[in-house]
Amino acid sequence: MTGAVSLPMYDWPEVREATDRLWVTIQRELTERGIDAPESLLRCADPEALWTDPALLLSQTCGYPYATMLAGKVALIGTPAHAVTGAAPGRYFSVLVARKGEAPRDAGKLGERRFAYNMAQSQSGFAAPARLLAATGHASLPEPLETGAHRASICAVAEARADWAAIDAVTWELAKRHEPAASDLVVFATTPQTPALPLITGSRNSEKAGAIADAVEAAIAALETEVRNTLFITGLTRFRPADYAPLSAPVPARQAFPNLA
Repeated sequence: MTGAVSLPMYDWPEVREATDRLWVTIQRELTERGIDAPESLLRCADPEALWTDPALLLSQTCGYPYATMLAGKVALIGTPAHAVTGAAPGRYFSVLVARKGEAPRDAGKLGERRFAYNMAQSQSGFAAPARLLAATGHASLPEPLETGAHRASICAVAEARADWAAIDAVTWELAKRHEPAASDLVVFATTPQTPALPLITGSRNSEKAGAIADAVEAAIAALETEVRNTLFITGLTRFRPADYAPLSAPVPARQAFPNLA
């Protein structure tokens, strides 16, 4: 039976047609390599359930859950590169955003400002800023706001339900194009670069990981310029699991966010 496929991490409604086109191109390359693949992407509410399915053919996860719960249980395919952020190929960072006219001059001024985050399992939205806050000596912050998505965090800050948020740099580029609330915000700092969001396959397909990576790389190269520009995608970086190991270090969440459940 053909395993499921999903590309959930940057699949905004405004770029869904381009995401589908990327998948069609990947599927063609997989077929040429003798790998059966479904015709369409699975868009489900809970991508984590799919990530842990041994039959998974292809999906994209976040670096933090990959490093802390998935490494050794899935096979790493590679990491898409998005040159638009200015990061090194296959790497990314978080942009720290606040409302225009209300941004602190540096990250050390965040002590009494309410933080919006997408979810506690997110490298860009939670782990990276939590480590940054710990490094600047913050022992606590006002009760944070969990929004469920980067886009929702952007809206929460723009609507003054929170004061700042950490947003995946690729998502921020999407927001500048497609989310009106982003025009009310300004970037006041960035976090260090880390390996970006990895593509994975389930344990039953681990022997095919190299061929799947070849197919993805060939598909990205074959994409129409318009699709590549819509998705900001430029290539595939062949990271190793060890490259993500630093992301498994404990996140000082209890220090920075004592009210977090």
